[in-house]
Amino acid sequence: MSRTTSPIPFGDRLPASRRVFLAAGGAGALALAAGCAAGGSADPGPHPGAGNEGTPRRGGRLRAAFPGGGANENLDPHQANLFVEVARAKALFDKLADYGADLAPVPRLAAGWEADQSLATWRVRLRRAAFHDGRPVTAEDVLYSFRRIADPKRAFRAKASLEPIDLAASRALDPATVEFRLKRPYAEFANTLAAFGAYIVPKDADAFERPVGSGPFTFGSFKPGSSLVLRRNDRYWEGAPHLDEVEFVVAAEESARTNALLGGQVEYAHELNPATARVHEGKGRITVVRLRNSAMQGFVMKTDRPPFDDPRVRQAFFLIADRRQLVDGALSGAGEVGNDLFGKGYRYYAAGLPQRTRDLTRARALLREAGAEALRVTLDTAPAATGFVEAAGIFKEQAAEAGVTIDVRIGNKDTYWKDILTGGTIASYRSGAMPIEAHVSQRLLTDSTTNASRWRVKDFDDLYQQIQSTSDETLRTALYERMQRRLHAEGGFLIWGFADWIVATANRVRGVSVTAPANTLDWARFDRVWLA
Repeated sequence: MSRTTSPIPFGDRLPASRRVFLAAGGAGALALAAGCAAGGSADPGPHPGAGNEGTPRRGGRLRAAFPGGGANENLDPHQANLFVEVARAKALFDKLADYGADLAPVPRLAAGWEADQSLATWRVRLRRAAFHDGRPVTAEDVLYSFRRIADPKRAFRAKASLEPIDLAASRALDPATVEFRLKRPYAEFANTLAAFGAYIVPKDADAFERPVGSGPFTFGSFKPGSSLVLRRNDRYWEGAPHLDEVEFVVAAEESARTNALLGGQVEYAHELNPATARVHEGKGRITVVRLRNSAMQGFVMKTDRPPFDDPRVRQAFFLIADRRQLVDGALSGAGEVGNDLFGKGYRYYAAGLPQRTRDLTRARALLREAGAEALRVTLDTAPAATGFVEAAGIFKEQAAEAGVTIDVRIGNKDTYWKDILTGGTIASYRSGAMPIEAHVSQRLLTDSTTNASRWRVKDFDDLYQQIQSTSDETLRTALYERMQRRLHAEGGFLIWGFADWIVATANRVRGVSVTAPANTLDWARFDRVWLA
């Protein structure tokens, strides 16, 4: 399928190999282009899902229960970190782009984007959209939002994603066109437009007690730590939501969310554990929705310190793992086995590499070669995520069969992620959905700020820069495969599984996507939901 091109003048037209995905115009062009680029995740019709039969009905209030952030939470979209904060932000605000089910960016407020020959200057054309107070969304709003996020005095999560942009040199060419100047070539610049937390707010907005965004719902009322009520935005650029209202209800405990759903106090419950889902799935009282490939599960090994500074020890640990047993035991079967690579099912994932299986004979031989027979290591874990402690216990037993003694050390769940970034030698690890490029740039380059595996390899850094200087997607795909072969052979992530993210709804709820991993465009997207 050919890609839609743009009417934006940008010097000489780029040859086809240099032209970057553009979707110009309204919802029709968006649907066509996004269907090509990201598996149709921007389809304007009802999303496939359990119980999505029939014509959408207009009206009603949907109550959605999420874990919350306490009495100090606010509605500043650039501060969104928790799932409930992100779900609320995407109901009130828009980003320039967001991620489809395969983690490829699809356009939102941006009608399209295009690079010059250097891949270091990009022009983004805005679609016609308005804030809730009627003001149009303009290029100045975009630049203000990005500069606010990048403010060194702030601690906004999206700041790291915007680092490649030279915001001082970027400019508004006209009300609907932004020219972004970058610090270096970046073929996947669209990932920045879709970055977690990169919401567009009105220029000069800095208080969000009664937020004004451009999203599908408008502000109604807010009680921090308790409830947020939003109302349908009839002028939303992509079409008004079906619901009259959506209410976000805070319920910290999983049992409270489940009981509220079963009792009819809410119609949507976010984040159920696998055991709860298994009890209620198929029983007719509620509908369980499993969002596949939402969370990578594994162990991270420090490649710069003994014993994991020897690649043979890392390879031995890859071969010790019984992945199916870990998925079944730690996740109650709610997931798929991993292959020591991030991003299963995502754009650029090296699906052609052979699935690694358990081989204790080879694992013992590698340990002997490394002089690591009778190895003893401490595995750090904590109840910081579903299945962490259980997986550590299972892997301890698996390692014993290869002659390796693992001492499991359970840490503080509140400081766990900070503790394992620099401490220890092997630890439980999890990641939500993000593009493979973001996983590499944030975790696997020498200067990455969250490089928990301490993977610091110059030729790997150089390969990443080569990828980002390559405009041809076929060549870029081949380079990503080369990168992943290296990680599969000797990287520091033992990725044993990909967990489902589980939500549940009342049976009369329709339109909930079953294909969107958490943190992607169609996850927790209540403008597409209706009540039968």
